[in-house]
Amino acid sequence: MIDNKTIVLTGASSGIGFEVLKLLAQGKGNRILAVARHVDNIKYFADNVTAWPCDISTREGVDALFEKAEELFGKIDIFYANAGFPYYEEFNYTDWDRIDAMFRTNTISPIYTYAKYIRHLDGREGILAYTVSAIGEMAIPGYAIYSSSKFALNGFQEAIRMEKPDNLQITCLYPVATDTNFFKVANAVEFEKPFPVQKPSTVAKKMVKGIEEGAERVSPCGLFGLSKVLMGALPPVKTVYLNLEKAKLERFKEKLSVYHDRFHEKADKAREELEEKAAKAREELEEKAAKARGELEEKAAKAREEIGEKAAKVQEEIKDKIHGV
Repeated sequence: MIDNKTIVLTGASSGIGFEVLKLLAQGKGNRILAVARHVDNIKYFADNVTAWPCDISTREGVDALFEKAEELFGKIDIFYANAGFPYYEEFNYTDWDRIDAMFRTNTISPIYTYAKYIRHLDGREGILAYTVSAIGEMAIPGYAIYSSSKFALNGFQEAIRMEKPDNLQITCLYPVATDTNFFKVANAVEFEKPFPVQKPSTVAKKMVKGIEEGAERVSPCGLFGLSKVLMGALPPVKTVYLNLEKAKLERFKEKLSVYHDRFHEKADKAREELEEKAAKAREELEEKAAKARGELEEKAAKAREEIGEKAAKVQEEIKDKIHGV
């Protein structure tokens, strides 16, 4: 059990981060700054947990996070950069901002965090933890952008270990697919999860233990390690596995096509209904306008008639007065 530590945990409101938060909050004397974009569900989590909303995908967000942590703790004993998100899709679009958003969160932010944390420690001992992902070591269809962001982070941690000062421990987590809202974030349309799938509580326990024991890497799924060896020795096994995952993507694309067709059908129907309502509204307005115009014309005619009668009467009165004179 990790005890008596000051800890910053990003991505703390859900998934692996939330399960890690539950474990760390049990540690005697731990004080935790739990960070996420939205912290409503962890606002009153425990007396030793400070929930703080922050967008760590920007330099300003990370800088503000370090300022907040230093204000609360002074020294940060453990910084766990866990925040990240996926896309599940066929990469067939040109959208710079969509790609940029993922790399800023999954790659640039944790790299920048390393530099900030080294400066913060200033020679003191500290622990930096990353959630990398098994997909950062073996790409699979449907996760081209997500996988590339994790491959980049994995490459960084591998290189920086040869540069880092001795006072810093780096522990990296390589989970396989984890049964969290990860998959809901990846795409609004439901899709088949990659094999295998683990519970987030299992992943969290192994990661916390790995941090405590000073492990360089934590692979919570033994099957993944075994499969890497097997695929290395027998490449056709990897081909079969990847073809199975590609088949899932093809089924998803078919499902997505049906979803889009239904969406367009509903959109067309809604547009037709709106056009009908608009046409009916125009017709009603025209009828009301015609009725109002008719009423106004009647009133105008009546007014002209009354004015004519009054004018004739005045003329008669004037004639009578002239004859009387």
